[in-house]
Amino acid sequence: MLCLVAAFLLAAAFGQVIEFESNGLRYLTQTRNGVTIMFAHLPVTVRDYSVIQVAVSNGSKQTWIMRPEDFEFMARDGDHYRATPARQVVERFISRGGRDDAIKLISTYEMGLYGFNRLKATNGYEARRQAIMAEMTSTKIKAAAAASAIVFVAVKLKPGESTDGAVFFSSKGRQLSAGTVAVAAAGTVFNFETEGIVRDTPAGR
Repeated sequence: MLCLVAAFLLAAAFGQVIEFESNGLRYLTQTRNGVTIMFAHLPVTVRDYSVIQVAVSNGSKQTWIMRPEDFEFMARDGDHYRATPARQVVERFISRGGRDDAIKLISTYEMGLYGFNRLKATNGYEARRQAIMAEMTSTKIKAAAAASAIVFVAVKLKPGESTDGAVFFSSKGRQLSAGTVAVAAAGTVFNFETEGIVRDTPAGR
């Protein structure tokens, strides 16, 4: 156990990518400039979006701004996607959302929360869910509210704070394949080589 902890701390100090699996999802995590980013591909597509679940913890001594549009995916086959801003995602669900979308978002996202236990969010999904879900009424509002609670929003993370959320890529309903997830954050660039989804799951619309 001590060797595992030491290896984790050493990898974090040098910005190496650490990989682990939890609840069927493959997580990648990296620490640079005191900021730790962790993510996993979610085995679902919703409204033509492919989704990754992200957690960020600020262990540095300064405040950093995190935005979903700072996430990019570059596939090995040449496809390139920049994450969609949170407002656009929510607006899409307001205009075209449905009950199935809300259920799919919530159930899939919560399935992956177990992998984020090591990065307990101070202002992440659980706080947003409690504030928003009580206001759900119509079907479209339910879908939009689910997106509002789950989507990774732009946030200023003070030292010691953390957050989590879903980052959406407009990929025409296709799951992200093997490639690189790059994140411009904390005054540097985080690079993750990923093989995409661990298990094959039919894409939903």
